[in-house]
Amino acid sequence: MLQAPSCLSTLRRRFPWPPATVLPLAVLAVLASPAPGHSQALYKLETKCSLNGAAPVACTVEATDEGEATLYKHTIGNVVETVRITDKPVTITRWDEASRSWRRVQRADARFSTNTICFDKGQLCVVNPNYLNSVREDRAGTNLEGRDLVMVHFGKDGRVDASCYDDACALILK
Repeated sequence: MLQAPSCLSTLRRRFPWPPATVLPLAVLAVLASPAPGHSQALYKLETKCSLNGAAPVACTVEATDEGEATLYKHTIGNVVETVRITDKPVTITRWDEASRSWRRVQRADARFSTNTICFDKGQLCVVNPNYLNSVREDRAGTNLEGRDLVMVHFGKDGRVDASCYDDACALILK
C-alpha cells in the first residue's frame, strides 16, 4: 500500500534545515495562510425582521466573516435572506435565490434609535444592535456621531454614490 509522504518529510526535502526548525516553520505557514473558503462565525442573534413592509416577526441573524465580506443570514420563518457587505469598497448585495446570484442593494437605511436596518425601501428590515453598535464604534468622531437616521444609496457599480443624515434624507427623497 502506498502512503503519501508526510508534510514533514516533504518539507525536509525542500528545505534541508534541522527538523527542530522545520516543524515550527510548517506550523507558522499553516496558521498564517487562510484556508480557501474558510469562514468564521461572528455571532447569532434572535431578533425581529420584516419583509416587504410587513409587521416585524421573530427571526434569527447569523453573521459570518468570509474574509473579503461579511454575510448576514436572516432566517424569517421558512424564508432565508442573505446580505453580503464588503468594506473596500463599501458594497451591499442580497442573494437572489431565483437567479442564484448576488444582486446589488440600491438603498440601505439605518435608524440608530430603533437599531433597525432596512434594505431597498423596506424589502428587508432587521433589528440588529450588534451591527449598528459596531458601525458607531468604527466611526466614532466622524459625521455619524449624534445622528439617528442614515441613508445610503448605491450606484450601478454597487458603490456608495450618495448618503444623507436625519432631516436631510426627507429633502433628498422629495
